[in-house]
Amino acid sequence: MFVSDFRKEFYEVVQNQRVLLLVALDVDALCACKILQALFQCDHVQYTLVPVSGWQELETAFLEHKEQIKLLIKQDDDLEVPAYDDIFRDEEEDEEHSGNTGDGSEPSEKRTRLEEEIVAQTMKRRERREWEARRRDILFDYEQYEYYGTSSAMVIFDLAWMMSKDLNDMLWWAIVGLTDQWVQDKITQMKYVTDVGILQRHVSRHNHRDEDEENALSVDCMRISFEYDLRLVLYQHWSLHDSLCNTCYTAARFKLWSVHGQKRLQEFLADMGLPLKQVKQKFQSMDISLKENLREMIEESANKFGMKDMRVQTFSIHFGFKHKFLASDVVFATMSLMESPEKDSSGTDNFIQALDSLSRSNLDKLYLGLELAKRQLRATQQTIASCLCTNLVISQGPFLYCSLMEGTPDVMLFSKPASLSLLSRHLLKSFVCSTKNRRCKLLPLVMAAPLNVEQGTVTVVGVPPETDSSDKKNFFGRAFEKAAEGTNSRTLHNYFDLSVIELKAEDRSKFLDGLISLLS
Repeated sequence: MFVSDFRKEFYEVVQNQRVLLLVALDVDALCACKILQALFQCDHVQYTLVPVSGWQELETAFLEHKEQIKLLIKQDDDLEVPAYDDIFRDEEEDEEHSGNTGDGSEPSEKRTRLEEEIVAQTMKRRERREWEARRRDILFDYEQYEYYGTSSAMVIFDLAWMMSKDLNDMLWWAIVGLTDQWVQDKITQMKYVTDVGILQRHVSRHNHRDEDEENALSVDCMRISFEYDLRLVLYQHWSLHDSLCNTCYTAARFKLWSVHGQKRLQEFLADMGLPLKQVKQKFQSMDISLKENLREMIEESANKFGMKDMRVQTFSIHFGFKHKFLASDVVFATMSLMESPEKDSSGTDNFIQALDSLSRSNLDKLYLGLELAKRQLRATQQTIASCLCTNLVISQGPFLYCSLMEGTPDVMLFSKPASLSLLSRHLLKSFVCSTKNRRCKLLPLVMAAPLNVEQGTVTVVGVPPETDSSDKKNFFGRAFEKAAEGTNSRTLHNYFDLSVIELKAEDRSKFLDGLISLLS
């Protein structure tokens, strides 16, 4: 079932149908799915859940379930969409009708009727031209750039709130969905801060308790809180040293791939007055006296070292007294489960694991995801260090280019779109911090990694320039398509993220030449 707009009126229609949920493989979509599942279970709505990794699987799922797919539109809705015949009328048929109007022997009544038909057809053709012009503008915008509006999880949560069916679990999934968009640079910082403010009001409404009630909470309670926390990945589930070394923000600014960068990290720790023994052990095992003032200590020293954005607005969740997670922790864990490199697991298995990890009853899967995320983050920083130290990032004129070779350690971790996109963005940030070439600092990056050695395919991703601009639009989707057409390169544009494609390794050279020519 395709729902054109998630408004309350449409949901009321959905309640009387069996719903087909086609869910894309990204964390925001998973969170939106969890909220819809909770709504459907509350209203006893039957549904079929189908994960889709790209356009091909979407088409397959559509064909398999086309009997139950309907377009839900209210009778009194005016969507300003012309009728099918108005858009797709055969021009030859129009000319034929027009050609039959010149006979002077026709009775006057019939001639008048034909004249009215001509006027009506002329108006329809004019409406058709206006609609096609409007449609071309819409298609250009959405093909040229990928991301618009707000998080899909926030949209569905807003629907639940409008119907007074929003729960604390739904609010947490909306928070994780928004955080996923921020982690993956799909929205601007201003948009993130604005949406955080919206969710903060919901958090105050759902989690408002006085001190007596808070002391009386059960061990299996769930509580969400807004806070300013450190811009360090998984630091509460890792050691502080590991988090500093594997967070893109700190690794890039310290330039940890160099000997000088390692020395600066040691100076940073010394400035905070933290013993190495404490820094390198698990965060939970650190002295309580150090942990109490850790945020202020790190932020004060970070300002001295030129890192003025060490603190960010975020949310945390407590499950009872023992389990606490930041929203970004859940994003990295869920993403790692969804793109798990294990050979024995299928895409559907990974999807189910990732979906289950968002439920508080499956904390063991969430912790498993955290361990996978640590491995992924380590591999990301090691690969970045290797690329920068061996000068694999080269300028191709209008863009930077980097290619991971077969046999590179952990290279298969980056064959999936989200993992490779994350590596590409982090590599570009680190390269900008390391290069002295001002022009290169303004260039986008195209990166390739082996996908299937037997089939001879690679995954190619393009990321926009690393600038202070608030514009997060990515033009590579359309550019890849045009370059492939112009060079007859064998590509597969299957991912929902248009800036990620599959390419035959044999066609890589001519594809890059075509891309350079197109963007020059």
